[in-house]
Amino acid sequence: MTNLTQTSEQRALALSRRQFLRGVGVSIALPALPSLMPSAAWADPLAKAAPGLATTGSGAPLRMAFMSIPNGVQQDHWFPGDDFALNASMSPLESLKPHFQVIGGLDHQHATAGRDGAGDHARASATFLTGARARKTAGSDIHVGISVDQVAAQKLGHLTRLPSLELSSDVVRNSGSCDSGYACAYQYNLAWSSATTPVSPEPNPRLVFERLFGAGDKSDRQKNFAIRQETERSILDFVLEETGDVQRRLGTQDRRKFDEYLTVVREMEKRLKAAEQIKGLPETNAPSPAGIPPDFAEYMQFMYDMLILAFQTDSTRIATLLLAYDGSNKTYPKIGIPEGHHYLTHNQRNPELVKKVAEIDKYYLTCFANFLEKMSKIEDIDGKSLLHNSMIVYGGAIADGNRHTHDNLPVILAGHGGGTLNPGRFNKVSSQPMSNLFVGMLNRFGVETKTFGDSSGRLEQI
Repeated sequence: MTNLTQTSEQRALALSRRQFLRGVGVSIALPALPSLMPSAAWADPLAKAAPGLATTGSGAPLRMAFMSIPNGVQQDHWFPGDDFALNASMSPLESLKPHFQVIGGLDHQHATAGRDGAGDHARASATFLTGARARKTAGSDIHVGISVDQVAAQKLGHLTRLPSLELSSDVVRNSGSCDSGYACAYQYNLAWSSATTPVSPEPNPRLVFERLFGAGDKSDRQKNFAIRQETERSILDFVLEETGDVQRRLGTQDRRKFDEYLTVVREMEKRLKAAEQIKGLPETNAPSPAGIPPDFAEYMQFMYDMLILAFQTDSTRIATLLLAYDGSNKTYPKIGIPEGHHYLTHNQRNPELVKKVAEIDKYYLTCFANFLEKMSKIEDIDGKSLLHNSMIVYGGAIADGNRHTHDNLPVILAGHGGGTLNPGRFNKVSSQPMSNLFVGMLNRFGVETKTFGDSSGRLEQI
């Protein structure tokens, strides 16, 4: 494989292919617009030396993302029938069936107790994207493995402004003991850049937005944000003149896409500003960080929308989103469930509690379906959709939350992988490590490897 060690000159060349609106402390990446570039310009300049790297056959970017749900699922209500008839929990995805596959038979054996005893939630979270066993410790000597997203980011992250994006719609803790002698770092992080280094997710959508659309280093972004807050002006107001110049260069179809994109950005700012007026969450007396809404569904949707913006502008092609940490005892009063999620998963002999766990599963999938629907309607540079040119894993490393099993995991693989995936089915495979799926995804992404984590091969039939 071609050596991808990048010089500063190469990086400047790679970034110069992108179009930006620039203003006072602001740099806004534009979506893919054929009017602004030659037909082959979207493909990274380095792709000539190493074709296929994080791109589709048409030259459009290929993206990968991973979403983690907590506490397993109520399996009787989760898995589809053999004819891909969706069960109750998955019913929100009905209209999107052509765009995803449910994979049955994947396991994460390193999440099992082994000789380590209790602590399944911490182990599951640590193992989910690493395929490795976490060292049982609550101290600083944490050790698990590099995660699949970071393998991709370290090989190909130089193709975008942000090598990867780590998000969370939950709290973040990286110190102390959280689950039966396991460090909190295991339970609250999905991404690991090395066996000992978690990549902490950003839980504040405002700060994610600033990272995507602010210019300069951290201190500069904060100052620029303060200026915008004081003047109560949208960041787009700083670049109206350049916006007009861009619009005059666009064809009719691209002008519509550009207007839609600016509308989304403006609407996002309005939503963030409204959320910042909320000073506390329903479940705590502590003040809420600015930008985090009290409604959990809205919070998740914020993060999904940030991910869409990041992919749409090619700010990154690799992302993780921890929807809620494994072991979470969050309540869901908006859907009539006052009991904690973790508590409910351990009382499934009661039919009423079983039903409530299934309703929580459906609640998460409703937000995921909304995300996929939006992805399916955004046109990419090649005329396909963002969803077509993506590989998106949704699931977790606990299967049955009542028994803490880690085989036949709940896994959805959404997107078409630029035409390399075969969605629209219930894909029941022989029992094998989930890491085999990750090998297949890495290969499609342009990372040449035969192994990852505890893989025993490559999952071919996806």
